[in-house]
Amino acid sequence: MTLDTHTVMVESLDEPPEELEVVADAAAPQRLAEVLSATQIDALLAETEQAGRPIDGPDGLIGRMVKAVLERALETEMADHLGYERGDPAGIGSPNSRNGMTSKTVITTAGQTRIDVPRDRAGTFEPRIVPKHARRLGSTSDMILSLYARGMTTRDIKAHLGEVYGVEVSHETVAKITEVVVEEIRSWQSRPVDEVYPIVFIDAIRIKVRDGGTVTNKAAHLVVGVDIDGFKHVLGIWVQASEGAKFWLGLLTELRNRGLRDALIVCCDGLSGLPDAISAVWPEAMVQTCVVHLLRASLRFVSYEDRKKLAAALKPIYNAPTVTGAEAAFAEFKAIWGLKHRGVIATWERAWEEFIPFLAFPVEIRKVIYTTNQIESINFQLRKVTKNRGHFPNDDAAIKLLYLALRNMNPERGGDLGTGTSGWKKALNAFALHFPGRLPI
Repeated sequence: MTLDTHTVMVESLDEPPEELEVVADAAAPQRLAEVLSATQIDALLAETEQAGRPIDGPDGLIGRMVKAVLERALETEMADHLGYERGDPAGIGSPNSRNGMTSKTVITTAGQTRIDVPRDRAGTFEPRIVPKHARRLGSTSDMILSLYARGMTTRDIKAHLGEVYGVEVSHETVAKITEVVVEEIRSWQSRPVDEVYPIVFIDAIRIKVRDGGTVTNKAAHLVVGVDIDGFKHVLGIWVQASEGAKFWLGLLTELRNRGLRDALIVCCDGLSGLPDAISAVWPEAMVQTCVVHLLRASLRFVSYEDRKKLAAALKPIYNAPTVTGAEAAFAEFKAIWGLKHRGVIATWERAWEEFIPFLAFPVEIRKVIYTTNQIESINFQLRKVTKNRGHFPNDDAAIKLLYLALRNMNPERGGDLGTGTSGWKKALNAFALHFPGRLPI
C-alpha cells in the first residue's frame, strides 16, 4: 500500500481551530511536534520506506507533510475569513463562500511543493501563511542570500537548489533576491559614523570588473574604524580603478561629512596621494605605514634563499625603542646588505617618514597599530567569496557581494562584525596620554 501523506496529515491535524493556531506563540514548534505520536511517526516512516519514497526531497515524506500543513493552514485562514467551516450550515445564505482551489508551486526550505490555495467568490481572501503571488516561503530567500554571500555564483546556487532541494529557480530569481539589499547598502554606505576613531585602517583587495566592454583590475577599498571601546566597524566600501589624491580626498571628505571629524592614527599601506588627503581632511591625524606590508614589499626583491636572513636583519629596525635606534639599525642593515639588495633599501627609504611615527609609541599602542592585519581577517573572508568570480559585471555588483559577505560574517569577528581589539584598555590609556583632549571620553 502506498502512503497518501496528505490525507494522513489532514486527518491527524483535524483538531478544533484553537489547536491549529500553532504559529501564534513561541510554543508553536513544540505543539506541532506533539501532534504526531512516536507510534504514528514510526508508521509514517515504515509506509514511506515500503513505498520506496525518500524522507526528504520534493517527493519525500517531509515535503508532503509541509504540503499538508500549508493546505490545512490555508483552509483554517479561509474559515476565519468567511466565518464558518467547510460544510457548516451556518454558511447557507452567506454573502461570500468558497470558490474552489488554485494550484501554485511554492519554494520552501524543505523543497519545492505544489499546493492548492482556496478561493472565495468575493475575491477578498488574503492568505497570510502563503501570501498572494508569493513563490518563496519562510527563510528560502535568506538561504539564497547566504549562499550568494559565501561566494556561490547564481549558476552555482541554481544547481545547488536543484540538486539538494529539487527546486528550480532561474538566474533572474536569484538576481532579484540579491537585489533586495541594494537600498540597504545605500543606507549603510551613507549612515552616520562616530565623531572620533582612535585608529582608522585603510586597505584594499583586488577584484576584476567589466568596464566599458573590457575586464579591468580594480581595488575595493575598505575603511575600518576602531572605536573608543576597541570595536572594529567597516565604515564603507569604495571600488576604484586608480588611486590618487583626488580619489582619496573625495573618500575622506565623504567620511567627514558623515560625522568623522577626527582620527588619531590612520594606518595604511603607502597608497599614492593618501597621506596628503589625510592631512587635508584631518590635519591632526598621524599617518602610519603598515609595517607588515612594508616588510612584504621589501621581500619582493629578495630571492627565496635569502628571505629568512633579510627578515631577521630587518627586525632590529622596526623593534627599535626609538627613532635614533631605528636609524642606527637601518644604517647597519645598509652596510651589510646595501650592495646586494638595493631594492629593499629603496623601499624602506621611501616609506621612512610614514614608518617612524610608529616608534614614538609605547608597546601598548604599537601592538594595535602594528599592521593593517587588524583587518586582514576581514580581507581573508572577502577574498574567499570573490575568488569564485572570474569578474564582476559592474562596480555595484562587486559592492553588493562584498557587503553581503561582511553582513554574513560570524559575529565573533570585529566590531559590528564581532569582537574588540586585544589589549585595548592599555592602548586606550596610552592614547589618552599621547593625544590629550582628542578622545571623547
